[in-house]
Amino acid sequence: MTQVATLFGGSGFVGRYIAGRLAARGWEVRLASRSPKQMSLSGAGSVTPVACNINDDASVRAAMDGANAVVNCVGTFDKSGENGFQAIQNLGAARIGRAAQELSVARLVHLSAIGADPNSPTLYGQSKGQGEQAILSAFPDAVILRPSVIFGPEDQFFNRFAAMTRINPILPVVGAATKFQCVYVDDVAAAVEKAVMGEAQPGIYELGGPDVKSFGELMQMMLDVLGRKRQIVNIPFPMAHLMAVGMEVGQTVTFGLLPPQITQDQVNSLKSDNVVGAGMMTLETLGITPTPLADVLPGYLR
Repeated sequence: MTQVATLFGGSGFVGRYIAGRLAARGWEVRLASRSPKQMSLSGAGSVTPVACNINDDASVRAAMDGANAVVNCVGTFDKSGENGFQAIQNLGAARIGRAAQELSVARLVHLSAIGADPNSPTLYGQSKGQGEQAILSAFPDAVILRPSVIFGPEDQFFNRFAAMTRINPILPVVGAATKFQCVYVDDVAAAVEKAVMGEAQPGIYELGGPDVKSFGELMQMMLDVLGRKRQIVNIPFPMAHLMAVGMEVGQTVTFGLLPPQITQDQVNSLKSDNVVGAGMMTLETLGITPTPLADVLPGYLR
């Protein structure tokens, strides 16, 4: 009998890798998203796009009805509105958790983020932490995965900063000393696969790669791969806050036509290291060897 997995946010960066792995294992995968896209993936299973609004109970239930496993990898960087932090990362996660419990789904996997905490100094971290609490309240046996910054060919981290260095002689960085433990997108997908297959014990896992580097070191590594010489300039946090305020005001007065390059909430998040915590379950706990940055970055940045 074919196993069915509903993948919320399945047409996004991480979702495509998860869908590929599950399809290769023979699963029927439903890609539930606001703008479903047809995907062509090799494997014994099938992948079907399904229109779904995570803000609507009936839509969420319809997308997961009859599913054996549910994966939620929906996230947002919008602070407010119908697709903001609270709507998507807290209330949306809660809606998925409740529906999974009511429909007797066997396994639920939820992608969160390192730093998720209802008492976080950032609105982003608060909503992620609240979402985790809501998931576990409805579905105590859920597997929650907290990745650090995810990298891979389609990422919006290294690719974004690489684009900034094409003609600019200076690369401005906020929080150059802040440490990250970037994790390869397919390693995250492999962790989800383990959880969906029942090969991961319930609980919270923090996912990071083998490299712990500061923001500035990551940017220098990127420049070395590209063969570009640029001056990395650290922007002090007080100045970054003033810049963010100006950009957010600009977004307001232009009715969203000028989205900010950085927000105050993002500045606050850059004040804390984004690395795996001591004593946490990790990729290694799942039997997955983390992929080094040097094994992947040259293949897509060049």
